[in-house]
Amino acid sequence: MTRKRLGLALSAAALALAAGFLPGAALAQGKVLKFVSWQKDERGVGDWWGSVIKEFEATHPGVKIEWTKVERGAYADTMTTLFAGGKPPDIVHLASFEFQKFADNGWLEPLDAYIKEAKFDLKGWAGQDTCTWNKQTVCTMMLYFGYIFAYNEELLKKEGLEVPKTYAEFLAAAQKLTKDINGDGIVDQFGTGHETKGGGGQYMSEMMNYTLDAGGRWTNDAGKVTINTPEMIEGLSRWKTIVKTSLTPRDLPAGEVRQMFADGKIALKMDGPWLWPIIQKGKAKDQIKLGMVPFKPPVGGSSNVLGIAADAPKDNKKLVWDFIALATSDKFQSSYATLGASPPPSPRADTSAASKDTPHFDLLVQATKAAADAKVDRIPKGLELQFNEFAKMVMEESQRMIIQDLDPKTVAATMQSKAEALQKQ
Repeated sequence: MTRKRLGLALSAAALALAAGFLPGAALAQGKVLKFVSWQKDERGVGDWWGSVIKEFEATHPGVKIEWTKVERGAYADTMTTLFAGGKPPDIVHLASFEFQKFADNGWLEPLDAYIKEAKFDLKGWAGQDTCTWNKQTVCTMMLYFGYIFAYNEELLKKEGLEVPKTYAEFLAAAQKLTKDINGDGIVDQFGTGHETKGGGGQYMSEMMNYTLDAGGRWTNDAGKVTINTPEMIEGLSRWKTIVKTSLTPRDLPAGEVRQMFADGKIALKMDGPWLWPIIQKGKAKDQIKLGMVPFKPPVGGSSNVLGIAADAPKDNKKLVWDFIALATSDKFQSSYATLGASPPPSPRADTSAASKDTPHFDLLVQATKAAADAKVDRIPKGLELQFNEFAKMVMEESQRMIIQDLDPKTVAATMQSKAEALQKQ
């Protein structure tokens, strides 16, 4: 173990103990599979996991799943401790932006043989390409989402505007909708809204609305950095225009921006499926409509994955695969749509019930498919292991571009150089 990994392991040891991994924590009788997740208490998706576990235990007499919650903020360190200490959970649940380091350490079991033997069809499975590491499948994608477009129809009508269908129309609408409503000299209604304060990953996601529509990508399919290109320069220019001219409120976290939109203080918003419940509690909920984003392709992203611990006992591995097969079955992918209120990754899932419960569900499916077909992800190929450092660099250089009024061409060249240096570390 490297000194860095050892430090992570020691720093998170107490967290692992607090998570319930104490001697004798397992049941005294019968086979026990350990499953750690941050989603245990989440409404909807937590209920879905519970239903999968119940079915698995019913169809595997004598086998119990020990389901433990670890908070998201402590999750990566806790899992690192468990794996580094040789005590990993049998069922491995990880965020899609963190599994790469576990796979690179050889901690995740390759799944290709299991997939082949089970004749498991992953064709069209949203975001599954992300689960390939060193030419091996090391996980199955459990959630992939696409951004949708929410707009305040009443505010658009007041200005005589149609719903934007292109970037040019979006920009013109955002400029017209950004105004001082009460005449005090301070802008109190914004054309659009983006998080510009917080982590690099979210900052990057916000920017990608513009870089993707301009045809830019952080890296190509081979993992080569492609930031210093005309397309990315155009995307950076668009982002600079939106932020520097204050068409979005600045220096606010995502939660506050979403609430401003829900309350009618922002007219146009591109976001994931989680925006809908926030809208329902906002003052402007009756004015807001949903549609496809005016940019192509929409921002999309993988969320979380399921795998098998490489160090798990052989008979446990087979049981874990049975659990994965159950969670990815047509039956449970269909129930995920209903309980989770999000499009499941399986193209075979029956989402008719979810469409009845969630009026805009078909739109979510359409957005997810559009992003997945374009192979959009927030995690650039070739920079998976350096993602946190890369995202922080992108945010810092973008903020410098806006504050110091730098030429996007210069910024793109700087980002290119720094990204290439990160790849060589």
